[in-house]
Amino acid sequence: MQNELQPFRREIEKELVENILPYWATKMPDKKNGGFYGQITGEEGIIHEAHKGAVLNSRILWTFSAAYRIYRNPGYLTLATRAKNYIIDKFFDKEFGGVYWLLDYKGKPVEPKKQIYAQGFVIYGLSEYYRATDDSEALLQAINLYRLIEKYSFDAKNNGYREAFTRDWHPIEDMRLSEKDVNEQKTTNTHLHILEPYANLYRVWKDNGLKEKLKNLIDLFLDKILNDSTHHLNLFFDADWNNKGNSVSFGHDIEASWLLHEAALVLDDEETLEKVRKTVPLVVNAAVQGLLPDGSMMYEANTLTGSRDTERHWWVQAETVVGLLNHYQHYNDEKSLDKALSCWNYIKSKLIDHENGEWFWSICPDGSVNRKEDKAGIWKCPYHNGRMCLEVIERFCFS
Repeated sequence: MQNELQPFRREIEKELVENILPYWATKMPDKKNGGFYGQITGEEGIIHEAHKGAVLNSRILWTFSAAYRIYRNPGYLTLATRAKNYIIDKFFDKEFGGVYWLLDYKGKPVEPKKQIYAQGFVIYGLSEYYRATDDSEALLQAINLYRLIEKYSFDAKNNGYREAFTRDWHPIEDMRLSEKDVNEQKTTNTHLHILEPYANLYRVWKDNGLKEKLKNLIDLFLDKILNDSTHHLNLFFDADWNNKGNSVSFGHDIEASWLLHEAALVLDDEETLEKVRKTVPLVVNAAVQGLLPDGSMMYEANTLTGSRDTERHWWVQAETVVGLLNHYQHYNDEKSLDKALSCWNYIKSKLIDHENGEWFWSICPDGSVNRKEDKAGIWKCPYHNGRMCLEVIERFCFS
């Protein structure tokens, strides 16, 4: 298999350093108003007055911090520091704590709600910046956000984390991340992206309280979020953990398979790791039900109607590659390697924008490129595809 992995790794590294990172480094910095532009359309138009999202900025922070940690390229550090400073200066709520959801193009809050998903991503970015630089301010701010999540979002009665709050941390009527979500108190998406930053923070801050919270999050996935019958993730829950959704998200399934495994490895608790080791193949086998004959992964399916959404979103393909490679690497499953390589071939031929850089948002079910959605925006960031590349580069090293 090494004969297949070496050229694959070279292709991945070229994609990262010659396509993905240069796109964000050259097109996104907002030199007039600070930070980064909030949007580039699917037709490559920079929207200079677009709102700036906490998720986009924190994912830029994570990506360029991780790239600097691996390559020590000073240009990557410059961009990571730009993102860190803008987040702390503009997104942090100096009065009530936490980060705003959305700023205007000049850096003024226009949606000041406290979405826990966003707090988690800022922890992820700041903790990675600390991994790369030993910057004490980044670590301190990440710890402060962790403590705010535990103070306001953690449900001490029923366990788990509530979705969202007002600016001053009171209950909010509309808790949804986006219009397509179910308006419920707890979601898999937010729990997955608390697990992820908590694991990264624990890498650099071996706090016993954080360790217990990380272990609890893993247990929540195993005991509450994973469907015992299907091994897919249930997606939406009320406060008492009653399932309120009827969709399967193949991208979240495959992403969770490797993020759960990563978190258990970081936690370094043998009992927890053993439970996760038994679970990962079950989740992978459920996720690959979404694979299509061309090697790509469909978006989702409805468990009540049986309908399928076969749009190929960029982030789903990226997570598919990482999840399958993780299954190959740790379980010696060569079929998973074949599937990962097949998905990468689909990405190369369909999703990468070889003319303008970066990846398209998706490929529509009819095979056409989706240019209606952003190339960069509140949700379209360098994190999923950049992280895919970084995971491959770090996992497979050849002399």
